[in-house]
Amino acid sequence: MAAEEGAGRGGRAHTGPMSSSPPCDVAIAGGGLAGCLIALALAERRPDLDVRIVESGDRLGGDHIWSFFDDDIAPDHRWLINPLICQSWEGYDVHFPAHSRSLPGIYNSILSARLDKWVREVMPADRIIQGRVAALDGQHIRMEDGSSIIAPLIIDARGPGPMAALDLGWQKFMGQLLRVKGGHGLSCPIVMDARVAQIDGYRFVYCLPFDEEHVFVEDTYYSDTPELNTGALRGRITDYASRRGWVVTEIGHEETGCLPVAMGGDFDRFWADGGDGARAGLRAGLFHPLTGYSLPDAVRMAVAIAESATLDTPTIAARSKAQARAAWADRRFYRWLTRMMFRAAEPPVRYRILEQFYRRDADLIARFYAARSTLADKMRILSGKPPVPITRAIKALAGR
Repeated sequence: MAAEEGAGRGGRAHTGPMSSSPPCDVAIAGGGLAGCLIALALAERRPDLDVRIVESGDRLGGDHIWSFFDDDIAPDHRWLINPLICQSWEGYDVHFPAHSRSLPGIYNSILSARLDKWVREVMPADRIIQGRVAALDGQHIRMEDGSSIIAPLIIDARGPGPMAALDLGWQKFMGQLLRVKGGHGLSCPIVMDARVAQIDGYRFVYCLPFDEEHVFVEDTYYSDTPELNTGALRGRITDYASRRGWVVTEIGHEETGCLPVAMGGDFDRFWADGGDGARAGLRAGLFHPLTGYSLPDAVRMAVAIAESATLDTPTIAARSKAQARAAWADRRFYRWLTRMMFRAAEPPVRYRILEQFYRRDADLIARFYAARSTLADKMRILSGKPPVPITRAIKALAGR
């Protein structure tokens, strides 16, 4: 699969030292998914504005693949995300030791190369600034090279900030794009293949078949610690491909990551630890507590900012905090489930919680991923014989 490259209409961004730039309307610190979506939403809905985006890396979005189900994104928000989709599939599979299943639904993937290319096509090159942020406040972004960017609206989208106030576990992963001689034989994604050794915590393999020969294989596991052993993960991907009978002739794109998953915490202290400014993405604590999934929240925040009648730091800081607080309050159930996985089940058998979950109704599963579970959904998820010892489940749900 050829990665999408190119500087777009504006060419590459300015990379050298610069003095304080003329004031702009909006400055976004962080050119990851959340920051880029805000820039794109403003370019579409408020093209009159001078929007700057600051990113330390060579490419906006880094080197990642983001995926989502159609149901995760509101229909009236699809205008923002549709131009970024690189591939879509009808349906997906899950596999567990005692249960395999094919589920319906459109599954989509976005490559960071596509995100980088699209933002550069939409935004003039001089508004994409490559450099490291030293500090920021409500009106300034100060760069390590001594320059500064001044705007009435400064948005911090630099990824995870201080998280000591949250009770966290971690979802860690490495993915590789493999070229398989003669084809890999997959017709749709495998969202979870838990028929693998349960190392450290709940572990599964994730597969995206981009064409007949190219498949992205990601080894993922839930862990109590954020440390990542890249050598071991490469070996596990090699072993998985070998067990499937794949002859790998080329390894292309490789990515690693460590996403927070939340079991509890103090939202107000978390927000205070990160400052009083406008925030987005993981910086705002906007992620699904059990999956670490942040794309739907990033889309909602970007649209909300683009549709705001007032674009200054106090207004958007209040809006971003309110949206993050509402999500935190609404997702208590998912934090309970994360606690159950981490605190009620020993690592080798944590997969049983997900194995039981994937026996539920397909619509319930779709609402779960979108963080829109109904009360009836929650009751059904918790019904039946517990996949973990009942006394430990009760203690975990109670936070003990």
